[in-house]
Amino acid sequence: MVDRLVFEDRAYILSRSDSAGGRGINASRVLHSFGAKTLAIVTSGGPNGDKFTKLLGKWGFPVKVVAIQNEIRTNLTIVDRQGLTIKLNEAGPSLTADELARVEKALERRLEGAQWLMLCGSVPPGVPGDFYTKLIRMARGRGVKTLLDTDGDALLHGVEACPTVVTPNQQEAERLLNRALITRAHFTEAATRMRAMGAETVLLSLGSRGVVAVNENQLLEAIPPRVEAVSPIGAGDALAAAYTWAATKKKDFTECVRWAVACGTASARLPGMQFPDLDQTKEIYKSVEVRAVQ
Repeated sequence: MVDRLVFEDRAYILSRSDSAGGRGINASRVLHSFGAKTLAIVTSGGPNGDKFTKLLGKWGFPVKVVAIQNEIRTNLTIVDRQGLTIKLNEAGPSLTADELARVEKALERRLEGAQWLMLCGSVPPGVPGDFYTKLIRMARGRGVKTLLDTDGDALLHGVEACPTVVTPNQQEAERLLNRALITRAHFTEAATRMRAMGAETVLLSLGSRGVVAVNENQLLEAIPPRVEAVSPIGAGDALAAAYTWAATKKKDFTECVRWAVACGTASARLPGMQFPDLDQTKEIYKSVEVRAVQ
């Protein structure tokens, strides 16, 4: 954390920390804190990979590490005391065909008995854009529901594989649909269009403005209460995890959306890469408004 982020002026570092992260890891952290069973499947290589693997141990949930030759990336998140955030991501390591096959095999072996497969994050350089498509179809063939949280070609091809849920944010949806989304009508049209592309359910995340959600029967908007956002980075991961958790509890669509927005909002109130537990999420849940879009 820094004191302030201002263009063409210095900032002073107030605190810093290293953390094992990534969208899938973040989602597993939330699920674990909610009391759900979760397994994270990750790739790791190089000196950064050794550090990453050690840091993963502190989260308390099981992890399957697929070793790769190249060094994994380091991402940098800078947050100031007002909540302004900058996230700088390295491109990440390329994977060989053999390494990619081992990731696929590691996943296939663990689908037995799973309820959900969450496919979170961008695919590494050189990985085919339809890689998530293969995994979605594999999971569906075994009766496992899928949540897709990605961007670019991986989102385009993945949506067409008919995942159970997709959770794009506004920027990811704009890139997918190749248009700016500005008004409420734009948001509802975009969510409906993404569902028509193949996804069974769409949660279009709009940050502090909440979510527009659509499934076969309902088109909803969920409005969070006003909170002081400290660090919005990772809020989308919390949203996706909470939706999945609520779905495993057999909650209806409206309740799943309410829990998702509550957890994303609760996450934004926390500094750095911290995530809310169930009690912190419940505090926000009571104040989330969900209504049908007419």
